[in-house]
Amino acid sequence: MQNNSKQFYYLLLTLITVVSGYFYLRYAYKVTDSTPFTQEIVLIILGTLATVFITSLLLNKQTEVEIEKEQNIRFLELKTKTYEKLLDLMEDMSVENNFDESSITKLHFITHRLAIFASPDVLNEYNKFLGVVSEISKDGSFKQDQEVLSTALGQLTIQIRFDLLNENSGSKGSYTLDQIKHMIKRNSNDASHINID
Repeated sequence: MQNNSKQFYYLLLTLITVVSGYFYLRYAYKVTDSTPFTQEIVLIILGTLATVFITSLLLNKQTEVEIEKEQNIRFLELKTKTYEKLLDLMEDMSVENNFDESSITKLHFITHRLAIFASPDVLNEYNKFLGVVSEISKDGSFKQDQEVLSTALGQLTIQIRFDLLNENSGSKGSYTLDQIKHMIKRNSNDASHINID
């Protein structure tokens, strides 16, 4: 919002400069008909002012684009780290003979991180994945259920890939804000109901 008001301010100054410059130029031409050198100085000053305002508008827009680009890069890095933590945790839990409540607690926190960064498609697929994890983790191990886990993780990984590479950007508009909130709450609830017998 602040950038828009700043751009409007520069645009207004440019408009005022052009309009007042035009009327001043007409006046200056009438007054300085006998001295063309003065007319040239007036033109130089008006040209310089217009150049300064246009340059400041362009630099302001360039700075805004650079800041947005940097924010997008940092957001993508955070998203990637969150997905990596999820995959690392699943790998650790798969390798362990018996995982404990601390692994489930880590999964809860990753669920909350995903609520911040993940796309709606990833959140939706993650809910299905949590259902599979809930079913196969009751014995505290994934040893007997590697194929089921691998299939569910494969489906989730596809959505993660699409999210990171922005390949499913067309589907973002198909989710309402309420649907996304519902998915986040459902994932949090499902993650908290994973129990080890």
